Amino acid sequence: MAKQKEDMYDFIVCGSGAAGGVVASQLAADPQVSVLLIEAGGDEDVPQVIDSRLWMQNIGSERDWQFRSEPCAALNKRTPPLPMGKVLGGGSSVNGLIWARGHRNDFDSWALAADDSGWNYASVLEVYKRIECWDGPADDRRRGIEGPFYVTQPKNPNPVALALLEATDALGISTVADLNSEAMEGPGAGGLPNVPIRGDSERISVASAYIRPRMVQSNLTVMLNACVEKVLFTGKRATGVRLRQHYQLVEVFVRHEVVLSLGAINTPKVLMLSGIGDAALLSDQGIGLVQHLPGVGRNFQDHILVAGCCWEYPEPQAPRNNSAEFTFFTKSDPALITPDLQPVLEECAFGSEITRSQYQLPVDPSLAWTLAPGLVRPHSRGQVLLTGNRLIDPVRIEANFLSDERDVKALLKGIELCREIGNSAPLKPFVKRELMPGRLSSADMLEFLRSAAGTYFHQTCTAKMGIDALSVVDGRLRVYGIEGLRIADGSIMPEITTGNTMAPCMLIGQRAADMIRLDIGLS
Repeated sequence: MAKQKEDMYDFIVCGSGAAGGVVASQLAADPQVSVLLIEAGGDEDVPQVIDSRLWMQNIGSERDWQFRSEPCAALNKRTPPLPMGKVLGGGSSVNGLIWARGHRNDFDSWALAADDSGWNYASVLEVYKRIECWDGPADDRRRGIEGPFYVTQPKNPNPVALALLEATDALGISTVADLNSEAMEGPGAGGLPNVPIRGDSERISVASAYIRPRMVQSNLTVMLNACVEKVLFTGKRATGVRLRQHYQLVEVFVRHEVVLSLGAINTPKVLMLSGIGDAALLSDQGIGLVQHLPGVGRNFQDHILVAGCCWEYPEPQAPRNNSAEFTFFTKSDPALITPDLQPVLEECAFGSEITRSQYQLPVDPSLAWTLAPGLVRPHSRGQVLLTGNRLIDPVRIEANFLSDERDVKALLKGIELCREIGNSAPLKPFVKRELMPGRLSSADMLEFLRSAAGTYFHQTCTAKMGIDALSVVDGRLRVYGIEGLRIADGSIMPEITTGNTMAPCMLIGQRAADMIRLDIGLS
């Protein structure tokens, strides 16, 4: 039997990641409001989090949920890992630290899907300006300089990143001073990414920028190592949550709202365990129905990253900053209205579980570099399903990578483009030899793609915002048919954004906090 805590909070925020941490911090800005923030992981104060150059060491650690996809038919039945942050700050504490706000067309399409102009590009641009403390080229129209989240450009970047700027520019892909400026309003461009790094290697996360400064306040309570099991209801009103902490079940209660910010895998899981989802699927698991919403767990989307096109250095070159100091956006087909490819520099030999051994890639990151083709407008769709009605029962994640042939076609062009760039004249000083994949026949290159493709670490869209039959939340992020329950994380995206998803998730968190404050009547 669960222990009931006598404490009652005005708001309970489940998940401390890029969205949830922002929501909790912004609500707790009002000293009259009590907020409980629940995080399944532990403290973020470890070198692998603090040092931006070590972010890859978090993958597969205790700070990673260590999810895996079910076998993907188009990846030769491989089961690619799906890393997701399990630590204070969530993904913002363990990710690759690229601040990519998304393309104009992303947000205009969200506004149409939700029938809410507050999500269009012009509107979200103003929210981004409130979030950012931008330390880079001045752009008063697009960039904010007084927000809590420090963003800059890589300091003293790896020379290979600068050579990539020259190479892409020579191929007709324009390079810009700021990839979150006009580049995200047109056909794309290349450049040094925006990064939340202070100095040479200090990670700025949602934990450090939003949560820690509020933890000195008595009105914010942070529970670590606490897994949310289900939302509690009286009728169809959310009244609290049941969680497990240190092997003990605890129930906590709320006056106003519960906010789920558990990410695109755990948010639909908790919704379904709480009785919100497809009625037939819940019945199969012996879960009583609270609200029939068949879109819960559907529409899974993730950017696909190919690991990757790799070259050996003539002389060792140690990684710098976030070890990913160059990226660009371009179109695999000129007819597209939005860039669909985002290759990224990885300052190491970046391979899959198959290609690492197949190509005998070096372990030492200073010996090689990779230009990894990324697909950021995927057509493939997956889903998240329950395997049981208990918190300990794992979810079934069907990522379905490359299940749509349009994604295959686009990524083959991405590989071709990355090889052309890596083997071009500006990169000659940084190439001893091409390690992977080399010149291959069409059939062999397709096989390479199926062996090398995996996640870009951007799981989204499983509780989407909209007005159609598969929508889970409305434009104000309220769960349909339920009072006092909102969702604020990447799961609410109708379609995944063009580029890395930390910035859009923080945007979602800020908008959620703004809407809650307005709806509840807070100052």
